[in-house]
Amino acid sequence: MKSELLLFAALLTAGYASAELAGLQTVLTLEPGPANPRNSEGDFVQLKDGRILFAYTHFTGDAGDDGTAHIAGRFSADGGKTWSPEDTLILPNEGKQNTMSVSLLRLNTGEIALVYLRKNSDYDCRPYMRISTDEAASWNLPTLCIDTPGYFVVNNDRVIQLSTGRLVIPAARHSLPGQKFRGRGEALCYLSDDNGKTWRPGKSILEAPEASRSGLQEPGVIELKDRNARARLMMLSRTDQGSQFVSYSADGADTWSPAQPSQLISPVSPATFERIPESGNILLVWNNHDNTPSELKGKRTPLSIAVSADEGASWTTPINIETNPDGWYCYTAIEFIPGHALLAYCAGDKTIGGLNRLKIIRLDLDQLQ
Repeated sequence: MKSELLLFAALLTAGYASAELAGLQTVLTLEPGPANPRNSEGDFVQLKDGRILFAYTHFTGDAGDDGTAHIAGRFSADGGKTWSPEDTLILPNEGKQNTMSVSLLRLNTGEIALVYLRKNSDYDCRPYMRISTDEAASWNLPTLCIDTPGYFVVNNDRVIQLSTGRLVIPAARHSLPGQKFRGRGEALCYLSDDNGKTWRPGKSILEAPEASRSGLQEPGVIELKDRNARARLMMLSRTDQGSQFVSYSADGADTWSPAQPSQLISPVSPATFERIPESGNILLVWNNHDNTPSELKGKRTPLSIAVSADEGASWTTPINIETNPDGWYCYTAIEFIPGHALLAYCAGDKTIGGLNRLKIIRLDLDQLQ
């Protein structure tokens, strides 16, 4: 926790506009181009040879969510300081529309899991999983994770493996079989107890208040430290109700408490959170709108970070790492390496489109101790 508090103090002293002077460095920016109108959400995995793979959605059709896209990758051999100059194809487009929203996960077997959305239409969008036994050089045949037809949203960097070995995919269901995509989402989890060979839905389907048009969207989960419960989890979901909604599970993501408003004030934009290995605390990245000027309400700016030392019960004072009022910051992936954190996120603006530019920053905690 010491290094994180020193980071926040340094950022406060330097001021938001000078954040890079306090240890934030932009290490990769992928701009859109004529044949590549959008580069967006992705995830990291550390390879056994010391390299880091970052896989992301590379659009070659239009920039909309239904545009043609595949999964491309960049590699770093120096802890995220520099990245390969050209893409490597990780997975070609398998959908009638696209393949997108990747999660990479090192399994407890040592294999690497790749979970992604195959989008065919407004009636059919579901996650698939592939396994690599050769450090992401190749992938086995895909397994469909949700048998029931429908439109399901699973964000990038969302799939987790619990201490029990269970795999959890947090999803938002936006349609039932034969129905077209609708805006109001329902949050639920899909579970596997055999390393992804078979999947089943959890028992709970969470709803937002009836007045909410968005429902619960783009949920994320984290396992909490709780000696009184096995695999207790916290879920955060984006809503149009002014905050992230929070829910808890005491049985490994099978059943959940009713979703309630949290202290995390935000627009309709997702939060990403992961545990810092060195301290055991939780790092949160989201669009903090507590005391935000009225002209920014509803916008995905600023991009903020905070830390919790008490399992999400409270958070340190948020620090803004992106503040452009015309910026659009979201769909963050987090990866920790010794002394550092890598954050990858959409960093567009109104001139090029909010989701069309991808950015990776490197946060050096050690230099602040």
